[in-house]
Amino acid sequence: MMAFQGQKAELSYTFSKVVPDADEDIIFFNKFKELFGQDDNVVVLGVEDEKLFELENFQKWQNLLYDLEKIKFANTKNVEGFADSINAVTGVVGVGKLPYIYKNEDIKKFEPKSIFPQQVQTQKELDSLLDFTYKIKFYENQLINPENKASLVLVSLPPAITSTVYNYQTVMQISALGNKFTEETGIEIHYVGLPFLRVAISNKVKSEMVIFLSLSIAITAIFIFIFFRSFTPVLVSLSLITIVIIWTIGILGTLGYKITILTALLPPILVVIGIPNCVYFITKYHQECNTKGNKVDAIKYVVKKIGIVTLITNTTTAIGFLVLVSTGIGILSEFGMAAGITIFSTFFISITFLPIVFSYAPMPEGRKTKHLNRGLINNILIKFDFLIENHRAYIYGVTIFIIIVSSIGLYNIKANSFMVDDLPNDTKEKKDIAFIETNFKGTMPLEIIVDTGKPKAYRRTQTLKRIEEIEHYVDSSAHLSTPVSLITFIKAANQAYFNQSEQSYTLPDKRTGAYVLRYLKGQDDPTAISASFVDSTEQLLRVSLKVADIGSLRLDSLIRTSLQPELDRIFADSVGSTKMSARVTGTTPIFLKGNSYLINNLKWSLFLACFLVAMIIGALFQNIRVMLIAIIPNLIPLLVTAGIMGFFDIALKPSTALVFSIAFGIAVDDSLHFLARFRQELLAFDFDRHKAIDVAIRETGKSMIYTSVILFAGFIIFAFSSFGGTVALGLLTSITLLVAMFTNLILLPSLLLTFNANIRRSNHPIIED
Repeated sequence: MMAFQGQKAELSYTFSKVVPDADEDIIFFNKFKELFGQDDNVVVLGVEDEKLFELENFQKWQNLLYDLEKIKFANTKNVEGFADSINAVTGVVGVGKLPYIYKNEDIKKFEPKSIFPQQVQTQKELDSLLDFTYKIKFYENQLINPENKASLVLVSLPPAITSTVYNYQTVMQISALGNKFTEETGIEIHYVGLPFLRVAISNKVKSEMVIFLSLSIAITAIFIFIFFRSFTPVLVSLSLITIVIIWTIGILGTLGYKITILTALLPPILVVIGIPNCVYFITKYHQECNTKGNKVDAIKYVVKKIGIVTLITNTTTAIGFLVLVSTGIGILSEFGMAAGITIFSTFFISITFLPIVFSYAPMPEGRKTKHLNRGLINNILIKFDFLIENHRAYIYGVTIFIIIVSSIGLYNIKANSFMVDDLPNDTKEKKDIAFIETNFKGTMPLEIIVDTGKPKAYRRTQTLKRIEEIEHYVDSSAHLSTPVSLITFIKAANQAYFNQSEQSYTLPDKRTGAYVLRYLKGQDDPTAISASFVDSTEQLLRVSLKVADIGSLRLDSLIRTSLQPELDRIFADSVGSTKMSARVTGTTPIFLKGNSYLINNLKWSLFLACFLVAMIIGALFQNIRVMLIAIIPNLIPLLVTAGIMGFFDIALKPSTALVFSIAFGIAVDDSLHFLARFRQELLAFDFDRHKAIDVAIRETGKSMIYTSVILFAGFIIFAFSSFGGTVALGLLTSITLLVAMFTNLILLPSLLLTFNANIRRSNHPIIED
């Protein structure tokens, strides 16, 4: 059933929504989209090669542009607002297929005309048309870099398909046509734009999901064989995690969740998390087989003693994920909910599957149980025990030192994220983005909405001059591209009126202004420019630009301390009914605000995870002191990780903030296993804490080391991802869990000996059962 449900899980082709609908900025952004449409539905092709302007290559280039416009799909009834078939591309604009404003003297109107015929015939004609193109100031720094003649092609997609599989198919066809052109001419094409980046990330998610799942299975199998020196535990464990993998994908399909950059990590993560159930069960089973000499009695005892502890540890692990649901953020809620449900499912699968399999398997004897007496691990545990019994002052001193140093690092952490944070600098996608930013300053959409104060107010000369002042300021910024607005079209119309004189690319004076403005009115607007840059009341105006992917810190500073104050200054002296204002919006600032919102919510989820786990421990042991003692060794690894982030300049972003609640939920498992065994030995040794600690370290310590090594190896594989966020998640989680192993094996027993002298008075019925 789960395998069948898993077929419903599909790849996501969108950047997940993070900012809640009630947020003031998202309300404003949604209003912008209602008025002016999407700002993230354009694929951009960039070229910088003199060979492009050789006749044969240019003819092939023109063929590419017209072929792009012909991309079409059938059977699209499931896309709202479309019939059986749709054009996958709504428009293509670039050198080779460019319109310009033509002044028709006969009818006294402007008309759109194409600069280039569908096929240029001679090199002389091409050179002449290119010279004319470079005179059209409207395209300067928009589609053409006047310094090196680098150029862009804008391929517009229907907004309704950008979040569907048709976005993927369209981008793939665009890439295929572009690659064919490159093969024929040797001219490299650079691809950017959010639709293209979504597909690039989705493709990498799909490939890495398979790679990391395979690696996680292989690594866990290798380590289980090294620990147990037998193929039976390996085969049993692999069978269990195969079931868990099927359940993981099945739960995603059942819940209707799509496979995102986060949910794609669930199968390999849950493979790693599910293995400790096997390790603890098999280790304890082998111990009891040696003690009791009967596998059935051993299985019964293990289920009774390990079962309740495993349920509790799986619950605390699930809490580390489930608290993400409290953020109210779609991508995190889905990740947390799917992981939490699967972890609970893993417990029930383990507690039924493992006893059934071992009840049919032969009694483990001889070499199959030799791992219980392995010298190296036993020697390590004996040294830990000696250290705990005789040198607790040193343990506390080192712990305090680590806390102080880590706190200094914590103070230096900075929260910073990028639009394409997950892609490393050596990928083609990042190099293509760098190409566009070098030649045209930016690739990420940014919008400025100007409120002129009352309907039709944009027609006033004073209003136009203020907006022109905005454009001059934006154009002077190192990180903001040359803007496009109604003003740039008016300037282009004025240039057309004066027969494309370059000096006439200015706002018209009073004498020519009335004639030029008629171009923008009603049916006299043949290119529907007004609908794209002026709302229906003619009160709100749009200034559209691109921004470099400079990171949330610098972009926030750019907007808050530079751009928005300049906008406020420009309109500061407007008063009364003509009071004007301007506000920044767009996909980019909303995305980056979403990251800040996400990080703040992840901090809350960590606090919630700590609180819930503390309550569980308190309820189980009915002792506040034990509860505090159990939490401390699991908070210190988080502090160490935070310190490492601060010292090594690892930014706090969604992927790194996610580490803390997940790692805490996993790390506390060792504490619970140790405390459960400690409690059992206390009862056996008449509440002699020293003997109970000694036995708990020797018996539970093996499993804690086994599982910690497997968890470390299982998460460290993510360091080989091509996604920066996944690399950070893998490295930091591995470090946290490794540190947690030492704190739970050394600091936790020390605290129990020092601060829990009155444990005899406690009552722990659940653990005793």
